[in-house]
Amino acid sequence: MTLNKTQPWWRTAVIYQIYPRSWADADGNGVGDLPGIVRRLPYLRDLGIDAVWLSPFYTSPQADAGYDVADYYDVDPLFGDLSDADRLVTTAHELGLKLVVDLVPNHTSDEHAWFKAALTAAPGSPERGRYMFRDGRGADGAQPPNNWQSMFGGPAWQRVVEADGAPGQWYLHLFDRKQPDLNWDNPQVREEFEHVLRFWLDRGVDGFRVDVAHGLAKADGLPDWSGAMHMADGRQQQRAPMWDQPGVHEIYRSWRAVLDTYDVADADTRQGDGRMMCAEAWVVPAENLAKYVRPDEFHQAFNFEFLESPWGAMALRDVIDRTSDANAAVGAPTTWVLSNHDVVRHATRLGLPEGAEKLNGIGADDPQPDAELGLRRARAATALMLALPGGAYLYQGEELGLPDHTTMPDEARQDPTYARTRHKDKGRDGCRVPMPWEKDAPADGFNDTGELWLPQPAVYAELAVDQQVGVAGSTLEIYRTLLRLRREHDLATGELHWVTVEPDVLIFDNGAVRSITNFGSTPCPVPTGWSVAVASGPLQDGAVPVDTTVWTTRDA
Repeated sequence: MTLNKTQPWWRTAVIYQIYPRSWADADGNGVGDLPGIVRRLPYLRDLGIDAVWLSPFYTSPQADAGYDVADYYDVDPLFGDLSDADRLVTTAHELGLKLVVDLVPNHTSDEHAWFKAALTAAPGSPERGRYMFRDGRGADGAQPPNNWQSMFGGPAWQRVVEADGAPGQWYLHLFDRKQPDLNWDNPQVREEFEHVLRFWLDRGVDGFRVDVAHGLAKADGLPDWSGAMHMADGRQQQRAPMWDQPGVHEIYRSWRAVLDTYDVADADTRQGDGRMMCAEAWVVPAENLAKYVRPDEFHQAFNFEFLESPWGAMALRDVIDRTSDANAAVGAPTTWVLSNHDVVRHATRLGLPEGAEKLNGIGADDPQPDAELGLRRARAATALMLALPGGAYLYQGEELGLPDHTTMPDEARQDPTYARTRHKDKGRDGCRVPMPWEKDAPADGFNDTGELWLPQPAVYAELAVDQQVGVAGSTLEIYRTLLRLRREHDLATGELHWVTVEPDVLIFDNGAVRSITNFGSTPCPVPTGWSVAVASGPLQDGAVPVDTTVWTTRDA
């Protein structure tokens, strides 16, 4: 698909995810905060990204690291206050960066005012109608309403005690029991979230990343489900009754209408840049995911098939072609991604032994990655990704080559998945470890006190920002070069043309750049008449080594 070069920013942007707990800690309590983010934003301007996405910073008991929201209209004191959020928006815009915030609409915290009211109200009340309360099965209602399981382990239903002290109804929680699912058939729920959108848009944010975007609508009758409960498994082909139901699209069309009103206003105040929404939707096949980015719904949707693809030329080419074609059919760009706060970092994932690949959590007793191989492949994968047309997301620290903390002590783990699965699933803590900024500083420069909410592995000091800035061939400098050349050559607005179809090498042209990725066992030559503009790793006698990507341009 050829993209119009006058298109809105979000069609071509590289967006950098900040996990606020782990980016920078200004007050020294061991948890990152908004003032810390503000202080470090110039680093991202210098990196060369276009926008920042922040994971939740709203008022929350932090049962799921902020994805359990108690108040969508305020900042949790752990991270600062609303004035800090306003300062963050202003500073980002002054630096030429857009700001995207997380929105969590599938569920609230059980400490949200609505849910507290529901617990004290009677069955069938309007207060309970905002959530998914149901009577239990069996003569005494002692069995859950259906057999659904929580994504974090265990049943997806929790029974409440009624005002008279008797066992009562059950409420649905597809995640932790402290995250009750909202009832999106309820008009009051729909109206409330449109208010939430306007609240943050009025404060100047440029868009929203929508959590569990494919989960809001549930199948009528909440039927039992015999399939696997894997939201984060794009390989599951059969549609589950709690995911990707047709009713979600009506919700997002109404949200898009809200954002479009701001586009009109932006024509005078923000040069018509537009506001955007990105869907976290683990949906297959690609044609179903493309429904989320039709012209009157989301602007972007993460390409998780690309993230999940095995390391191999044919597998990646297949995913690139299928997803690009599906999005082109609805006039949408493809949005590439390799890592985020919910999956094993790709510098680790791509170094695991064959058959040991995991998306969620590695412990000291699990097969360990080959760190050198993982980093080499991760740099090659990123270089390939950034050569593709469309938008892309980066996860904090991947530009340093950070691995997961795969030997984290179990007693340090905080992800609710770890406890709810009775320690079977190690959870996502390994990819959420605080950023290293300075090798010889407390907490590797994350703060001045050395306090840490999650421990950093020893290797983080060697990969700290101050160890890579200005160092030729470092992962950080390779990222900076890739991002600069991507912009200079307008790769995001280009058109992909495959040059060769080989089982071990991917070669494609995008405008003036030819990208070559070697998946084979021997080096492959650089084409005659082309010069290397950037390489993900050192060349070998002028050839492209195994697990390496190079961008080349024609000789004058």
